Amino acid sequence: MWTRHAIVHLILLAGVATSFFTTVTAHTQDFQIVEVSAARKSNVADIKPDTIDFSDHTSPGAIDSETALSRFGEWAEKHPEEKKFLALFPAYAEPTVDKPAGGGTQGSQKVTEKLYMYVAQARFVLDKAPSAIDLSQYVTLPFLEKIDPAIKHQLITAADVSTFKDEAGIGNDNADRKWCSGRTTSICIQSTYKLEGKIPMGILLVNKLRDSIKKVADHIDFQSELSALAPAELDQSGLQQLTTLDTPISGVLEQDIFYVNEIMKFGKFFAVFQADPTDPNKTAVTAFMALAIKASVLDEKRGFEKIPVLRNLVPAQVLMGQSSFNSGSSISAGLPKYARNEIKTVAGLLAQDKAPN
Repeated sequence: MWTRHAIVHLILLAGVATSFFTTVTAHTQDFQIVEVSAARKSNVADIKPDTIDFSDHTSPGAIDSETALSRFGEWAEKHPEEKKFLALFPAYAEPTVDKPAGGGTQGSQKVTEKLYMYVAQARFVLDKAPSAIDLSQYVTLPFLEKIDPAIKHQLITAADVSTFKDEAGIGNDNADRKWCSGRTTSICIQSTYKLEGKIPMGILLVNKLRDSIKKVADHIDFQSELSALAPAELDQSGLQQLTTLDTPISGVLEQDIFYVNEIMKFGKFFAVFQADPTDPNKTAVTAFMALAIKASVLDEKRGFEKIPVLRNLVPAQVLMGQSSFNSGSSISAGLPKYARNEIKTVAGLLAQDKAPN
């Protein structure tokens, strides 16, 4: 049973975060990544043009990059300023879910669903004054479609949002407001992504190994909310603690993945725009990507290692880009490479004179 579920989790890995920003398009400005220890603390004056200070506690080609994953509780305790803004909502806690007891023969029991956090930080500078950046122009379907044409989007309303009653949704019901409501500039999106690269071959293997009639689909569906927040809607002092810059916050571009059916409990892209402390005609952007990965996915390591055909499919290794099955530049390459490409895409699109339309 563990093998079936673990492989299903692994295959669906390729799609869980694709509502974030992926490959750089041909018309965006080409930014370069500079690895630093903590990007949100980078000195803006030291950031060179067309470069991005980036950190996620990994480095390309690292032997052991699993240190990039932190237990949710430890992350929340050590980095409360991050947890406040990068969790799905400030009061978010690991949810209590029903799990089969006694191998499924003794009913169910309530347990805490443990999560691991992957958090990437980035900082770059736009050659525009904060007043010249209208974030509302990015809150559109054409913007998302420009980012990754492989993802098919459609607008939905608050009435179409999941009821959060199944295991995937439990705990993700926003405690502060209903998703897709309560914000002046936002859209709600239902997205579908058809898995690419080597993943279809893996799906074929999964479907052969499954002990049930239901087969694994070659696509993943997820729901998210994309918002642009104006200064009046923001916790200025709290965000300044997050970015470690004391200049006024001019806006935030935020995307929340609040429902996804496998691998990930939630995801968030969060970019803070504020005045460059060294030049009033420039804007400092501090961006974050936060993904909450289910611990049950990572706990399959021992089982995979015992089966020769699965040794290169250990979930943690695939997540960290350390498997021979990693390929490409999106999530299939592993989180470290994926996150770097995501941030480069965002920076390139924001550096353009106009948002995609």
